[in-house]
Amino acid sequence: MSYQFITSAKLPTRHGEFDIHIFENDDGQEHVMLTVGLSVVDQNINVATAPHLNDVASNQSDDTLAERPIPLIRIHSECLTGDAFSSLKCDCGPQLNTAMQAIQETGCGAILYLRQEGRGIGLTNKIRAYALQDQGHDTLDANLLLGLPADARIYDMCGPMLAHVGIDAVRLITNNPDKVAYLTEHGIDVIERVPLLVGVNDMNAEYLATKRDRMGHLLDKDFNTAIHLNK
Repeated sequence: MSYQFITSAKLPTRHGEFDIHIFENDDGQEHVMLTVGLSVVDQNINVATAPHLNDVASNQSDDTLAERPIPLIRIHSECLTGDAFSSLKCDCGPQLNTAMQAIQETGCGAILYLRQEGRGIGLTNKIRAYALQDQGHDTLDANLLLGLPADARIYDMCGPMLAHVGIDAVRLITNNPDKVAYLTEHGIDVIERVPLLVGVNDMNAEYLATKRDRMGHLLDKDFNTAIHLNK
């Protein structure tokens, strides 16, 4: 599937000003990238797979690349309930806001906001999974009971997005080793994994423990020290 850059503009937020870039795939699905301190190197990306980012980055001068710090990147899949409605069932909203603030403070980075709600199963199935969680099933088993994968997300749009601003090396804000592995396998050097433990509360502690114990997320063994971070 190919991804094409559509348009961009300035986006003032409570964290500071970002450049917002819109990309669209062959099915008309839109994805968003917010950037700070990054210059566009290719306005006409339309690729079936991510190009080798070293080739794209070569469009910039060596001096520009040498002066630019390694950008701080967050790959964030859409979570309407957490990002917009401040749900306490997950940590998505606090993760997004913390990453936006960190990127503003760093002065060089991007949020790759991917439109794959509910770990890729869609909003309706996500709420169906919530109903099963209300009955006592964990986040992984709820998906499986619906006949759905535990995690259906894909990251093939990340390469074109990063190529748009000439990025071939990142400091990645994530607890998910799958994201590190995907970028590394597709020619993007993950210089550092930056952990992100925020928004822990009584309503989502078991959810996070399931991601740690059953889905391989790299979270601290003890959430007690983090439980009041976002209150």
